[in-house]
Amino acid sequence: MGRAVWPAAALSALLWLGGCTPGTPAARAAAPVPLRFALAQAPITLDPRYATDAVSSRIDRLLYRSLVRFDAAARPVPELAHWRELSPTRWRFRLGMRGRRFQDGERLTSADVRATYESILDPATGSPLRDTLVRVAGIRHIETPNPDTVVFVLAHPNALLPGYLTVGILPARLIAAGHHFDHAPVGSGPFAFVAWPEQNRLILRRRRDGQVFDFLTVRGPTVRVLKLLRGEVDMLQNNLPPELVRYLARRPGIRVERRPGTNVTYLGFNLRDPVTGRLAVRRAIAHAIDRRTIIRYMLGGAARPANSILPPGHWAGDPDLHGYAYDPALARRLLRAAGFGPGHPVHITYKTSSDPSSVRLATLIQYELGRVGIGVRVQSYDWGTFYGDIKAGRFQMYSLSWVGIKSPDIFRYAFYSKSIPPLGANRGHFDSPVADRLIDAAGASQNLAVKARDYRALQVYLLKELPYLPLWFEGQVFAARNDIRGYHLAPDGNYDGLETTRRVAAPAAAAGGRP
Repeated sequence: MGRAVWPAAALSALLWLGGCTPGTPAARAAAPVPLRFALAQAPITLDPRYATDAVSSRIDRLLYRSLVRFDAAARPVPELAHWRELSPTRWRFRLGMRGRRFQDGERLTSADVRATYESILDPATGSPLRDTLVRVAGIRHIETPNPDTVVFVLAHPNALLPGYLTVGILPARLIAAGHHFDHAPVGSGPFAFVAWPEQNRLILRRRRDGQVFDFLTVRGPTVRVLKLLRGEVDMLQNNLPPELVRYLARRPGIRVERRPGTNVTYLGFNLRDPVTGRLAVRRAIAHAIDRRTIIRYMLGGAARPANSILPPGHWAGDPDLHGYAYDPALARRLLRAAGFGPGHPVHITYKTSSDPSSVRLATLIQYELGRVGIGVRVQSYDWGTFYGDIKAGRFQMYSLSWVGIKSPDIFRYAFYSKSIPPLGANRGHFDSPVADRLIDAAGASQNLAVKARDYRALQVYLLKELPYLPLWFEGQVFAARNDIRGYHLAPDGNYDGLETTRRVAAPAAAAGGRP
């Protein structure tokens, strides 16, 4: 941990050499500039039928509107439509007036809703959302009695259907024409697509006032902070080590906001592997990691321990879960009982992205596991390569975060035996009849109290079997120059606050000079 404080000193030296010319009043007044949002990773796709990574999903929320969204308590609320349950297997959605104009000027109708969902349901599309909509939501077919009404007919009753209808709506005519939404999106959201001139630069326009936003991918956290301080970007969110957050909070001209979050960081295991597939090894790993110390020193206290992928305040969460206490002696005993120890060491490859914070976490876990006799080899890759390996099951152990979890159907998506990619996100090939039975029971019940009971029983079981090891719920951090106002930081880290973000006249003390 001794090297963790170097970025602050390096920043001071680099800023002195580089100055702040791009951020001076003269430079800003020379020409109107877009609001610039720095990303740690570029989006992979702008087609909501395929978006499974966090950045793509967050950008897609800006470009498209969906029938349903979630409120702060993870309850479904209307976006494009209000709904009524006509019978246990028939749900009617009536489109309202707001958000029904696509970027190209065409009006959004029930035909577009139907075409969007039928394209996902079509196996030839290859959408990772299909299995959830067919198997869990139970959508059998879709009716459109008039341009303002959509009726979903289900194969089985599902009291939670509205919570599955959060996909951004695409124009039916462009779906039929085979349009490439992944790099040329056309939606009815608050933002319109302008251009994606290069992988590391995406340009959107806010439709209500024409304000342009540049999303600039800057992978190194120190470089992102430098660009913020020098006025080369206007704002950034998350993916910063705590020492850089503290450094930014002390800089004139910069505003830092924090709030508790709901995105969960976890360790994933390949259960088909002869080492990580052994429960004793996974439990030893769980006891060997001092989560509270990592949260305190590496994360600067900006997280809270997690024992499930659902936060305890979620309606289906379990606030009474008790996870694995830090106990390296017990970890060693578990390994010995499993046949490992002197002469028979455990060796694990740990894959992670090349993001510095991710590498530092992997290095720290490598050290802690090494103390109990587990040799860890860390392999870091660019995001695309890393994420591709994880989806393909090419790993023993890895770390990732689930973001924006609202529906407890995440358990079917991530742990059901038939949710192996591309049908879901069961990347570790967890295969448990007990888990399947609990997931099916929770999905079949029409009583929310019974559903919550079954989901809590499932979370107890998953914590015992450890297909994932939940580590912590990440806090959210937003940093911006003082002339940026109106951004609202969301617990799940979405970018919806950009709908109200604006540039104002900067205070004189923060407008110029050397940061």
